Amino acid sequence: MGATSDEQVPVHRAATVILVRDGDRGLEALLVRRNSNLVFHGGSWVFPGGRMDPGDYPPEGPEDHEAAAVAAAVREAHEEAGLLIPPTSLRPFSHWTTPPGRPRRFATWFFLATAPDGDVATDGSEIDDHRWFTPAEALDARQAGEIELPPPTFVSLTRLGACRSAADALAQLDSYPYLRFNPKLTKVDGGMLTFYEGDAAYEDHSRAEQASPRHRLRATKVEWRYENVGLWP
Repeated sequence: MGATSDEQVPVHRAATVILVRDGDRGLEALLVRRNSNLVFHGGSWVFPGGRMDPGDYPPEGPEDHEAAAVAAAVREAHEEAGLLIPPTSLRPFSHWTTPPGRPRRFATWFFLATAPDGDVATDGSEIDDHRWFTPAEALDARQAGEIELPPPTFVSLTRLGACRSAADALAQLDSYPYLRFNPKLTKVDGGMLTFYEGDAAYEDHSRAEQASPRHRLRATKVEWRYENVGLWP
């Protein structure tokens, strides 16, 4: 059987919610672990989320993807973490599209919200564990090889690392641009270098050594490093 072309791989719509709270150690974000038997990011720690269903679309707006994304994020937070999120509390955070060449592709709306009161309860099937991490704890655990983080989760946590509280994270949305990530990848020694829009090498990878502007993720066996230089706060 021949390889599947990018044109044959559907891009499914999905939604994710980044739930944050103030903990004793500062800002904390909820990560849930996907069952290792799952094909897509099995074993990875992620924010609650999943594919948008037909029932997420409002009857009066069958093509209203933004409204459906909000509904999906609320539904997934309840299904995967047992938490009830008021739809009005969701704030747009970013949007990610899986790059070509992957067997599964998603266009995912990311939202940010303050976590509601109540205990987290995973379903024990698709999601088999959860933990409240400070951004630094999660990033350090990934660097030490203790957990796996998909690139969108890693980049989002890096951004949240500049916030000391849930209020700071929400306030950041007023000044930080709404970024749409359409990654372009190239191989480097020991891993991959991913360019995002705004990077000097986004359209021409031969400019990868240019100092600025840089908007990229270097993911190698040695380390993962997200760079956002000369573009935004």
